[in-house]
Amino acid sequence: MRRALLTLIPLLAVLIVSAREPAAPAAAISPAARDRGVYHLATDAETRWVPFDLTPGNQIRFSMQLDGRAVTAILDTGVSYTLLAKASPVVDASKLVAGGSATAIGGSVALGWMPTRTVALGGLARTGGGVTVADLPAIATGSAAAVDLLVGADMLAGHALDIDYAAHRFRLLRSGRLPFKGETAPLRVSTERSVYESAITLGTRRLAPVVVDTGDGSSITVTAAGWQAADLKNLRTTTAIAFGLAGPAVSGLAIVPDLRVGTMTAHATEVRIEPAGGFSQAIGTAGRIGSGFLQNYRVLLDPGAGHMVLSRGPKADTAPLRSTSGLLVGAEPDRLKVLHVMRGGPAETSGWKTGDMICSIDGVPIPADYPTNPLASWSADTPGRVVRLGLCVGAIRNLTLGNFY
Repeated sequence: MRRALLTLIPLLAVLIVSAREPAAPAAAISPAARDRGVYHLATDAETRWVPFDLTPGNQIRFSMQLDGRAVTAILDTGVSYTLLAKASPVVDASKLVAGGSATAIGGSVALGWMPTRTVALGGLARTGGGVTVADLPAIATGSAAAVDLLVGADMLAGHALDIDYAAHRFRLLRSGRLPFKGETAPLRVSTERSVYESAITLGTRRLAPVVVDTGDGSSITVTAAGWQAADLKNLRTTTAIAFGLAGPAVSGLAIVPDLRVGTMTAHATEVRIEPAGGFSQAIGTAGRIGSGFLQNYRVLLDPGAGHMVLSRGPKADTAPLRSTSGLLVGAEPDRLKVLHVMRGGPAETSGWKTGDMICSIDGVPIPADYPTNPLASWSADTPGRVVRLGLCVGAIRNLTLGNFY
């Protein structure tokens, strides 16, 4: 099943969600004035693993409790303040107040603020405090189904976060614990942005700060200036699309032979290149390390101890799947919608357009379980294969797959 999901990484792993407070938000309750709540880590927290599944967009999805009610959540160290979906049944409109705005992928979003009684995940509990509230569309969370909550740095940063991607579980530990051995990189929670930050070395250039963003389903993202400084001119690039809280954004895309995160060298890594003036530049960072990269390791994030620890998993240094079609699509109940046509790919050269609708692949109708169905492998299949794509308007188009980046 996981292999079928991996074939979707070039299609859906571009879904990115991030939300951050501006320096001086016009809010009824500013971040500085909010009740932070009181946190308690259970004495047996090390045994309280939280099981999760990875969404088709590589995001960590799990269940937890908010005000005594079960909610679905995504673990998101790239979000400053834990965010509740406005459409969630947990929202109490009588307690909701204005909360300013946040910079997000695609632009800016309005925020509310809602006090909470209790929040609990794994061995961590909080009494008091509150959550930001905003529109949280399903497409921004990497899945066809929306979630209730993004658990941000405000909930997580006081402790060490041990993410065992291979076993699909995580836990919260006291800061300073070192439950496994691995290679290390610096880690802090920035005072400027209140998110997890580290650094990478791309080419011969050290890029910092980069946000360590478990809510970002892509691998590595850098600014246009960072990419230019790395001087990797011989690599072929294409384009991809990302979806955040504020809408879509197009970026460059390349496969980099080697890059370094602290003492670790990673091979064959997918890197996205944001255009000048893009999200990372707008918030004053050099880029992001996302869950698409982190999932190849067991990861310890401990900003209190000043480090991130990475232990190579079975998929570390495995070459990422590359699109051979040049079509990035989103799954709808009985069809695929073309979200982006990648620059220089077979689809672009054969006239495909954003918004085209596909209702069959080699004569097979699009199934309801498409994201996990082996049929989804066509878009990253063997170069030279000719795929018959049936448009929903009735026409058939042949697409010859090929390498292009």
